[in-house]
Amino acid sequence: MDIRAERAEDISAVHNVNVAAFERENEADLVDRLRSVASTVSFVAVEFEQIVGHIFYSPVEIEGKCADNLFILGLAPLAVLPEYQRQGIGASLIQHSIEECARLGCKAVVVLGHPEYYPKFGFVPAKEKGLRCEYAVPDEAFMVLELARGGLKGCSGTVKYRSEFREFE
Repeated sequence: MDIRAERAEDISAVHNVNVAAFERENEADLVDRLRSVASTVSFVAVEFEQIVGHIFYSPVEIEGKCADNLFILGLAPLAVLPEYQRQGIGASLIQHSIEECARLGCKAVVVLGHPEYYPKFGFVPAKEKGLRCEYAVPDEAFMVLELARGGLKGCSGTVKYRSEFREFE
């Protein structure tokens, strides 16, 4: 399996992976809408020349107390074709993309996801770092991973996702 940055010719396959993984169009349509936004990061997992997984990051902001121009990304969505799930593809996508996000200067990544899954990669409840989600979600489901030591030092407030997310609630 190979993990690489998404290319223009991957758009249709990425859309299909998200629809298959979530059994609805919302996540796929959200990625399609966000793709043109500056500072998004998108990777695909390829096996036997077929895209079998996808991970996407888009910029988020902290409304509250935080350093100006702090580069933070929100991970959403992570998708793997159903027949390829539970084979470590999602984990490989997360590990590879986190390293790339750090290399790009991202200080932290937030995720709204399974509290049993994401801590394996170092995510902790965002509440522990003084952050909360703009959506009404359980504290343990909204997590953050600092990619730079002390990257969130002095930050507190509400994490705001791009307006495109509200269109797909």
